[in-house]
Amino acid sequence: MIPDDDPNRSLTVAHPDDPGTTYVSLVGNTYAMLITGEQTNGQYCLIDMRVPDGGGPPPHRHDFEEMFTILEGEVEFMFRGERHTVRAGSTINIPANAPHNFRNVSGAAARMLCMCTPAGQDEYFLRIGDVIAGKDAPPPRLSPDELAERRRRAAELASTYRSEFL
Repeated sequence: MIPDDDPNRSLTVAHPDDPGTTYVSLVGNTYAMLITGEQTNGQYCLIDMRVPDGGGPPPHRHDFEEMFTILEGEVEFMFRGERHTVRAGSTINIPANAPHNFRNVSGAAARMLCMCTPAGQDEYFLRIGDVIAGKDAPPPRLSPDELAERRRRAAELASTYRSEFL
């Protein structure tokens, strides 16, 4: 049976240029938190990712599904040791627990939407990255000690957010 409608939940309309959007700088990428787990009752989160040429995360895995829709550019995904190049207009789903990472191979900035289900990745990024003023704001200039602190915090919190670096 389908449960009754929950009138305490409201419609969410997200746009990356909305002044209320939170932007996070993480490993040189800029992530806009479009729809958070708080807004979806933990069901999923949606992140607008802007990735500079050559950018992307280190190899990792996590126990939740992650889907990417490439909006601009060309992104190379490493999935279980195999390379897959995905171009603008395509969508790729990474199954839970599978080792993967991605790298922008466009020669220019790439942009993609990332949906994680269930939510949690949004919170993780907020805890390990740096909130910035907007999509065009430069990443903060971090000292070697600050970079080491970010890496330490990411590793320390990874298991809390059901993730593992490889």
